[in-house]
Amino acid sequence: MRMTQDELWLNKYQEVVAFIERNKRNPSRYDDEERGKYCNWLRHNRKLLKAGEMKEERMEKFRELVELMERYRRVNQYE
Repeated sequence: MRMTQDELWLNKYQEVVAFIERNKRNPSRYDDEERGKYCNWLRHNRKLLKAGEMKEERMEKFRELVELMERYRRVNQYE
């Protein structure tokens, strides 16, 4: 059974939140795997939000994710 676009979006959203909470940092655009899995999705959704093209029901969740990311904004990823 195929997933709807909304289900796929929600899955990716939950993956990104879990990644940030697990690693106590944002995904790195310098890590190929993280960039492919998370950064491209985040960039695409930021672009939609800024252009006012994001679906209404996704906006609130995405804004919460942006707030979470702000908390880890300046965390050094290489310890």
